[in-house]
Amino acid sequence: MSSGHPTYLALGDSYTIGESVSESERWPNQLAALLRARGVDLASPVIVAKTGWTTDELAAAIPGKSREWGTFSLVTLLIGVNNQFRGRDLEQYRAQFVDLLHQSVGFAGGDPKRVLVLSIPDWGVTPFAEGRDRKKIGEEIDRFNAVNLEETKRMGARYVDVTAVSRQVTDDRSLVAGDGLHPSGRQYAEWAKLALPEAAAALGIKESK
Repeated sequence: MSSGHPTYLALGDSYTIGESVSESERWPNQLAALLRARGVDLASPVIVAKTGWTTDELAAAIPGKSREWGTFSLVTLLIGVNNQFRGRDLEQYRAQFVDLLHQSVGFAGGDPKRVLVLSIPDWGVTPFAEGRDRKKIGEEIDRFNAVNLEETKRMGARYVDVTAVSRQVTDDRSLVAGDGLHPSGRQYAEWAKLALPEAAAALGIKESK
């Protein structure tokens, strides 16, 4: 893409497309707003995400979307909850995540420091998980996140942990959307704040203390 402005590509699933919240409440849009407030003339985020997507489904969707793309100033990747939900193999997730991470670096002009990975939130604490084994869900999410953290570090990309914030739903139901499963705009605002320092660094902006 060559708009003349810094550009942003967000890859993911329901969490990135903002299931059950307005477009302005999606965390990539809130992150973009925070960056603009700091003087970054950022173009509107290009979001490639769909509720229910697993790693392989996201990978399958990218080629058809990317024909007109060049490189992006910032790329974010958040994927894996549906792999866990469907009981997919952890090592299969690793291989597919690494492939997506390589593609993300490619979209960022080959610079892993312009790629930001977010951890998978814990849906096991939500009202939707009532009657399910919440402890098991949380443990599985942790294992998937251990993989994506390890591979992100190996690649030299940036990482933001939003899982801890997602678990605050246990004590604060305002952090969950009306569907009882996905984060609310308020929770996404917390994600955007957590992502801001790394996103700013990826764009070469020094954050004031």
